[in-house]
Amino acid sequence: MENKERFMKEALKEAKKAYEKEEIPVGAVIVKDNKIIARAHNLKELKKDTTNHAEILAIQKASKKLNAWRLNDCDMYVTLEPCPMCMGALIQARIRKLYIGTMDQKTGACGSVLNLAKDYEFNHKIETENEVLKEECEKLLKDFFKSLRKNKKQQK
Repeated sequence: MENKERFMKEALKEAKKAYEKEEIPVGAVIVKDNKIIARAHNLKELKKDTTNHAEILAIQKASKKLNAWRLNDCDMYVTLEPCPMCMGALIQARIRKLYIGTMDQKTGACGSVLNLAKDYEFNHKIETENEVLKEECEKLLKDFFKSLRKNKKQQK
């Protein structure tokens, strides 16, 4: 198994933690020197905080661990294409490369709705690679929303 698949599997473990908490199942890990230095999953519902996306939480943990806001030599693996808020944070944090599990046709900011990684002249460019373990990442999200719809119908 390639490293990118191995690290995306770790991001998927985080996404499953979010699923168990009835959060949209998105997970992220940050890797430096081939080691995971931060891991996180969505906590928006639980914490009642719009900014508690997996990517933001992982950046905060990595910054604390490295005692630096610049994460130049770090890569992020995330199960779902980041939204504009998260892509902005990734650019600000100077993430080197972003590996994406599946794309988000509704709010994605790496090519689906817009592409903050390529279409704009920011002070930092992030290399991206899409569809790493796409099927697993997609299935987890589809299962979550299917379950959510089923529970809503049962509550009516």
